[in-house]
Amino acid sequence: MAVGNRALARERGGARSAPGRGPRPRRQWKAYLYLAPALAVLGVFLLYPLGQSVWISFFDWNGLSLATWVGLDNYVDIATDPRIRAAFGHALVLIVFFALLPVLLGLLLTAVMGRAARLRGLAFFRAVLFLPQVVASVVVATSWLAIYAPDGLLNQVLRAVGLEVAARSWLGDFGTALPAVGLVGSWVGTGLCLVLFLSGAAQVDRELYEAARLEGAGLLREFLAVTLPGIRGQIAVALTLTVVAALKTFDLVYVTTRGGPGDSTTVPAYLAYERAFQTNQVGSACAIGIVLALLILLVSLVIARVQPAEED
Repeated sequence: MAVGNRALARERGGARSAPGRGPRPRRQWKAYLYLAPALAVLGVFLLYPLGQSVWISFFDWNGLSLATWVGLDNYVDIATDPRIRAAFGHALVLIVFFALLPVLLGLLLTAVMGRAARLRGLAFFRAVLFLPQVVASVVVATSWLAIYAPDGLLNQVLRAVGLEVAARSWLGDFGTALPAVGLVGSWVGTGLCLVLFLSGAAQVDRELYEAARLEGAGLLREFLAVTLPGIRGQIAVALTLTVVAALKTFDLVYVTTRGGPGDSTTVPAYLAYERAFQTNQVGSACAIGIVLALLILLVSLVIARVQPAEED
């Protein structure tokens, strides 16, 4: 009997000490109940309209009468219609102004302001640069519309300094309309990038800066060796936000140029609006919107993929 008891005890002990075997975790169904309201809102206001847009994109529909099934024709038009291709090309150009320039300017200002951290009035300067982020985009567009006007502030300054030959209708010229719209995006995005980079730089260990300065590192070397590696995550966030803003921009174009002159500033979001509400091509508008959403998703995934993994 004693031998049997010892064998039974060994079996129980072995069962308890077997690797990988433990109490099976019970599913916490209550957690899903807490998430249910948010998932319901997501489904009603995002997933259902998105699915409906995908379905409508397979039809030729004017929004009122019966729709006609056209399959992938609306998507084929996106690849073959020069006007639609040009709109997506303009969005890619705006990425340079909305994303690359603000990121570069934000990095430059971060390097300078990092060395001038105790400069009086620096907080006010930071707030002024961030101000476009808290102003409604329609207000921003209206203000710049007045600045770019033929008798606006920009042309008045050019005439005052003797550069009257450079004055022009900036938003009415085929060659300058798109860059003029892009520069507004640069002005808006620079403050966001600067705030993100400064917040990241503030988390970098101060001892690294002191060590770099003891080794005789200048402003550029200190920034490249210490600050830049420390704000990689903030750079990825800034690129994601600004690239998405460039691809989906609508209100800025709508207020300033309405896609003109001609089609020189037409972008996908504005073209989708135009086809849905002006030319009654709802199916085509949905197809453009779906392709634009997929493009934004792809760009966001690429930026997230190339971001260096943070060390433990």
